[in-house]
Amino acid sequence: MTTEQHTEHVNAESIEKALLSFLEAKTKTSVAPAQELFSSGLVSSMFAMELVVHLEKEYGISIVGTDLRLDNFRTVQTMTELVLRLRDTAETVDGA
Repeated sequence: MTTEQHTEHVNAESIEKALLSFLEAKTKTSVAPAQELFSSGLVSSMFAMELVVHLEKEYGISIVGTDLRLDNFRTVQTMTELVLRLRDTAETVDGA
């Protein structure tokens, strides 16, 4: 299954589940959707770049400019919202 095929059927639940699996595999720790990732010390600011690359590659989005704020990466929930918003924006632009 290619990334393009994978991203056609995404929703908040599937993004959240995939992000939790990704983070748990990387950190070897159980992660909750609303858990503060950076302030809890679970992940570092250096890991934020890995998160950006992962989200861009996995969901076919570009995270640039103001979307690169740490606030968008604090929890799995905020990352899920970011992915959905960027995908909706991309679909609107592509469909226009």
